[in-house]
This record gives sequence, structure tokens and C-alpha cells, in this order.
Amino acid sequence: MNFYQFPTDFWWGSASSAAQSEGASQRDGKAKSIWDHWFEQSPSRFFDEVGPEDTSTFYDHFQSDIKLMKQLGHNSFRTSISWSRLIPDGTGAVNPKAVSFYRNMIAELKKAEIEPFICLFHFDMPLAMQQKGGWENREVVDAYVQYAKTCFELFGQDVHLWFTFNEPIVPVEQGYLYDAHYPNVVDFRRAVQVAYHTMLAHAQAVACYRDSGLDGQIGIILNLTPSYPRSEHPADQKAARMADLLFNRSFLDPAVLGVYPKELAQLMADYSVAPHRQDGDGAILQAGKVDVLGVNYYQPRRVKARLNAINPDGPMMPEWFFDAYEMPGRKMNRHRGWEIYEKGIYDILINLKDNYGNIPCYVSENGMGVEGEDRFIQDGVVQDDYRIDFVREHLIWVHRAIQEGANCLGYHLWTFIDCWSWANAYKNRYGFIALDLKTQQRTIKKSGQWIAKVASEHGFEGDSDE
Repeated sequence: MNFYQFPTDFWWGSASSAAQSEGASQRDGKAKSIWDHWFEQSPSRFFDEVGPEDTSTFYDHFQSDIKLMKQLGHNSFRTSISWSRLIPDGTGAVNPKAVSFYRNMIAELKKAEIEPFICLFHFDMPLAMQQKGGWENREVVDAYVQYAKTCFELFGQDVHLWFTFNEPIVPVEQGYLYDAHYPNVVDFRRAVQVAYHTMLAHAQAVACYRDSGLDGQIGIILNLTPSYPRSEHPADQKAARMADLLFNRSFLDPAVLGVYPKELAQLMADYSVAPHRQDGDGAILQAGKVDVLGVNYYQPRRVKARLNAINPDGPMMPEWFFDAYEMPGRKMNRHRGWEIYEKGIYDILINLKDNYGNIPCYVSENGMGVEGEDRFIQDGVVQDDYRIDFVREHLIWVHRAIQEGANCLGYHLWTFIDCWSWANAYKNRYGFIALDLKTQQRTIKKSGQWIAKVASEHGFEGDSDE
């Protein structure tokens, strides 16, 4: 056995978001987000027809929930501010009840010596802004920047780590390519414009923060999915490079390097889907390079060269450039349908070290969603050894990357308490703490007990054969 020792100032914690945890989605002056609207329009698109109003009641229970975080050994916690709660119309008047809630929540975290990591946007576009075109409309970019400035002014004295966006590619691919999120558009050109405007919004928020005189740091959280080719064949290698370009570097390069990859820009031009740009945009992106990067990692992407011709009459898709590859013998989380490949987090961290200036980063999400965890209850506690194994094995690879010089500062699990997960609602449970939806009772799982010990000892024992 080997003891995996982490730095004493390593960030141990978890992540959540406003829309997935607060509940009270139309109370105390909060306006509708796209999720409130879509659930009203199409409740059958949500597992068991559970919508955003029925999330994990953090709005009402944040004080007791933060006490539970302390029991888990958290020294940090990420959540988001709901734009439609703070500024119900997207622009204009600020909701005083929202200001009070977020100030009290942040103060409670600080009182517990848990550092608040605050994200400005986690998929939850205000409906008022979506009705103006969402990220397709540059006017919404301007509104977001003003919203960010308001957040910095209201909460910046107490929050020292800000993140502009969580997984900005998700609204692009799920909302504008694959019909999995509202507004249910399938249009590659519009998806590209949404992605581009999102990064302009990000960059302007970064510049706004730096102009504020505050002494914290600002970054972005990206879900990075390493793209592994089926073989060494040049066609498979190219397929992996294209997948990496579209799903990783399309946000990673502008966020960290301040420029888009030339190969990506050429690809967009070749297929006549390049975004509409304005003079000065390049300078805006350059000014938006982040101080710190959050890395969300759940699964790898395995690809191979396309075997069949593209249907020219069908909509353009990223899969025009590669096919998915199912590696024989892969380890799976069959509840979620995702491959478990722990070394992927190491590969991400080493890539950041070697190709992105070893930017300060942390694992901002990692986790294992499981259906039907009630069947694992013994003596009132979920015996989620599978989650402990999942976290431990990923942390072993994080430790190895740190030993090799990667600038990784922490690890956050998704999530603290079983939370509402967009269209999947509560189908899969991810938390260190089990939530009874009927009673709202919280119960620490075995994994929560384990992570508390890890945090207190700054490490854990484990096998040393990565």
C-alpha cells in the first residue's frame, strides 16, 4: 500500500449550481429561466416529470447544508448565482431578496471556513434573455457583462474565486445541435455563433473583473474529454484531432491562450459556418485569458475514422468528422452509460502542463451517477463503495500528475447532495449525501465519511499500480 499525500492547502470540496440545488425557482422575485419555461412546455422531457422547482432546497436549507459540508471536510465549495434570480429581467433592477440570499449564503460559507467558488452562468439563461435570441444576440452578451459587473460589485469583497461559465460547450451542443436542451435547435451555424458569443461574453467579464480593483482571481470551467483514436492509422489519428478541436480546443484555446486554433478557424471557413465577428473581437479575446481553470472530467471520447459517407441532405454535425469507437473491454458505469477511464484526468493535466503554460487548475467536477442507490442502504447509510473506488482511482492519477509537475490545486466531486440533473432530474444520484425527495432528509453516504477522512489527513492509502 502507498499513502497518496496531497498538499495541506489542497482544495477539497464539491460543486453544484443554482438551478440544480436551490429550488424556489419562481419565489421571492425570481423570474423564469429557460428551464422553468421548458418544463412548463414539455414536462415529459424530464425524468419522472420532476422540474426545477423541485430541486434540492438549498435556498431554504443552506445553513444546515453548509454545516454538513463542514462535516465532510470541505474547505471549498462551488455553486453559481442565478442570473434570473438576481436580475429577473436579465437587465435593469436587482432583486433585493436575491442579494440577501447570496450574501447570507456566502457569509455562512466563510463562517465555516469554506471558500466560496462562484460561477456566473451554469446553463440557466433567463427566459427574458432567451426571448431576445440568447447567445445568438450580441445584446445578450452585453447584458451578461453588466450582470457580471453587478455580481462583482455586490459580492466581490467576500468572493475571491470567480468563474465566468461552467461547461460553455454544453448549451451549444445540447441546445443547438442534439435537441437535448432548450431551445431545441439543430443548426451548426447557429451553434457556432452561440459558442463564439459565449467566449466574447466570458472575455469581457474577465476584463470587467480586472478593472474592478478586486484582488481575487477569475477563470472558467471546461468539461475536457480527451479524444483517443482507435489506432495509430493516420485516418484514426485525424479523427481524434478533429474531435479534440471541436469539443476541447474550441473553448480551451481562447480561454487560456486568448486565440482560436487556426485549424478550427479554417474548418469553419471551409464549411461556411464561421461566426459573425466585429472589429476588435480579437483584442477582447486576448484580454480574456484566465487566471485559473476548472476541469470537469467524467469520461473519455474514443473515436475512429468515419466508415460511411456523410449524408449531404442531413444537418451538419461534429460527427461528420469522426465516428464513435467502443473500445473492447472498457470499464463502464452502466447506470449512466459512460466509460470509466481514470487515466484520462492525468492526460488532461499533463496536456495543460505541456501545452497551456501549466496554468493553475483544479478538478472542478468528477463523479459517478448511479440509479437506485436505495438498494445499497445498510443500517440507514448508502454503502457506495463504487463511488469511493471511483474517486480514489481518479485521485491516484491526479496525484501522479502533481508529482510530475502539473499545477493542480484541488478536487471537487459532483456533487454535495444528490441534485436535480437537468432533463435527467433525479434519475442518477451523484452526491456524498443522500437526499430523500419526499422528506428532504439528508443522510451522509459512506463516500462522504471517506472523503472527510481524506480531507483531514490530506491523503489516503491505496494501491500504487496506476
